[in-house]
Amino acid sequence: MNIYPVILCGGSGTRLWPMSRGAFPKQYLKLTSDKTLVQQTALRLQGMSDISAPVIITGNDHRFLVAQQLREVGVVPSSIVLEPAQRNTAPAVAVAALLAIQQSPDALLLVLPSDHVVQQEAAFANLAATAAQVASSSLLVTFGIQPTEPHIGYGYIRSGASLAGGDQVFKVDAFVEKPDLTTAERFIQEGNYYWNSGMFMMKASTYMDELRNHEPEIARFAEQALEKAAHDDDFVRLDSVSFAKCPSMSVDYAVMEKTNRAAVIVSTDLGWSDIGSWTALAALAKLDEHGNAFVGDVMTEDVTKSYVRADYRMVAAIGLDDIVIVETADAVLVAHKDKVQDVKKIVERLNASGRDESVTHRRVVRPWGSYEEIDRGARFQVKRIVVNPGAQLSLQMHHHRAEHWIVVKGTALVTNGDTESMLTENQSTYIPLGVAHRLRNPGKIPLELIEVQSGAYLGEDDIVRFEDVYGRVSES
Repeated sequence: MNIYPVILCGGSGTRLWPMSRGAFPKQYLKLTSDKTLVQQTALRLQGMSDISAPVIITGNDHRFLVAQQLREVGVVPSSIVLEPAQRNTAPAVAVAALLAIQQSPDALLLVLPSDHVVQQEAAFANLAATAAQVASSSLLVTFGIQPTEPHIGYGYIRSGASLAGGDQVFKVDAFVEKPDLTTAERFIQEGNYYWNSGMFMMKASTYMDELRNHEPEIARFAEQALEKAAHDDDFVRLDSVSFAKCPSMSVDYAVMEKTNRAAVIVSTDLGWSDIGSWTALAALAKLDEHGNAFVGDVMTEDVTKSYVRADYRMVAAIGLDDIVIVETADAVLVAHKDKVQDVKKIVERLNASGRDESVTHRRVVRPWGSYEEIDRGARFQVKRIVVNPGAQLSLQMHHHRAEHWIVVKGTALVTNGDTESMLTENQSTYIPLGVAHRLRNPGKIPLELIEVQSGAYLGEDDIVRFEDVYGRVSES
């Protein structure tokens, strides 16, 4: 009985803005430990029996980010599948099911969101083993969580008759959308309602049979997208035309709500959270005697039941109750705990106005390293650039800006037009406007330099790439 884990990395995590952003969503953040959420999810699988290397489903923009984070914890995925467009979870799981069937006709899929927390990993392994036994009889098993409060941020599963496989296995009677508080309280009183975790165990073949029955277009175009996919050493690049034709639907809506094979396995001891809001994250933190959770350089007076996080500067708060404060390099969120679900409305307004704060942090991760804006004026911009050992930027030029590079740490191999030179600490070079150039780090330690840009236009889209080891030439 081979289990093929599928880790879904396509979420944007807008409710955890300003930390979670479009280019760096919450699954890649260290929110609850020294490991990111996607790293925790991948490591959770180690030690489970009959488990294969995970299939990662992510977007093209995050391909290097997820690959790097998995390398950091020694996890080698069986494949990293790149979605050319967001189509929700049903098409993504369909592609993973088709890949698993190629390996084994009886393959079981363990579908996991990449951005959830499970504190009791041994209990999770036991629950997954039971779910595998149930799913082997061609049932589609969803993981339900015993509610601890009338939560209005989760969907619910209503259980029906008991099924073979354990005391906590039931037929699914209904899936219920996120309720209001009165309805959620009734769910708790009735006792047969469980939080919908978004985790599944199912035969890949059973899922595809049900998908073809209920949503045949998703099945057909997912198959086409995989058949026409481009494969290289690291990624499976789904065909963009075929995948774009997939209707955008969740697994619940496309299959689980329509099939007669849905089962729910209930857990009471996983320590599970989807970290869907700042209050959910605060609930996982260790509280002081006043019910507060503080992260970073925080100083308070007369503050109770609040969550304050300072990443870059000292944050001081006075006379507050039930407040969330999150400080980053370029944005600060202040919200009442009862209103944190509305953070997504701020993100929507940022997107509508075309502001960068909804998409990128001041520090922007690239496959070769990162850059961080330090200062900006009318015709200049200053950045701190870090290039990983052995990495290099693309061979590129700019139409509207010149650049000065000053090395502050490490060694830089610089291509500047027809010349190539080696720079070490405290040395600098000038890249004129319109000249092809490239930056490499030939050393064993990170290369750090200060870049001063000057010109009439300093946007990141003023890049013409001639060569790129990361396949980005076509993006120019």
